[in-house]
Amino acid sequence: MNHKKIALLLLLAASCTVTVSSAADDDLKDMRVEKSYKDWYLVRTDNIRNIKTWAKQEDGKRIRSFKLEVLIDGSLDAVARVHYDVENIKRWFWETKESRLLKKVSNTEYYYYQVYNAPLTVPDRDSVVHVSIEPYSAKKGFMMHRLRAAPDFMPPQKGLTRVLAQDMTIKFTPVGKDKTRLEAEGYIDPGGTIPAWTINFVQRSAPYVSMVGLQRMVQLPYYSEASDPPLFSITE
Repeated sequence: MNHKKIALLLLLAASCTVTVSSAADDDLKDMRVEKSYKDWYLVRTDNIRNIKTWAKQEDGKRIRSFKLEVLIDGSLDAVARVHYDVENIKRWFWETKESRLLKKVSNTEYYYYQVYNAPLTVPDRDSVVHVSIEPYSAKKGFMMHRLRAAPDFMPPQKGLTRVLAQDMTIKFTPVGKDKTRLEAEGYIDPGGTIPAWTINFVQRSAPYVSMVGLQRMVQLPYYSEASDPPLFSITE
């Protein structure tokens, strides 16, 4: 093994050590500050991007649930179109390297497939998600998406660990004509065996990074200036 390869391995090892140590330190800090994981506690707040994320430990679940709120500079139509463009979820959702539509059941129901890069030596994950849409109406004042994992919808894929739970509700509320408040709450069980620090790192990073990516996508003319009919319902 040449000197360059040895140096690279040492650098990676040092990086992993720092990451694990930092994650462990953050977990200890959380335990010192928070009275109970059973209550929502603030994980991250970004006043510039208008993003907040929370987490809590629920009874009977091995992984903490998450919640987020973000105010997006974009119309409800643009935000919905980004979500409906399943092939490009990989351009904004945390560590997604593959995404595709599996089945359109109706204008308010579909299934899609997603593959995630997993940290370090942990096997990559894949998931099948069933989406049910409650379109926007002036009476309600919001649109709602309900996501549920459907792990048995397609056979296991070689080299991938299937996500067991990906249960989430996403509420889209237009604020004027050019802003949308997105509120999401859910629980994801990646399946298999993953170190606790890895799960906690992902939970801390994924919701925030995904919302930053979503904000970026909404600004693209392909979504913000679209005039063709959307693939799925947005309004009643």
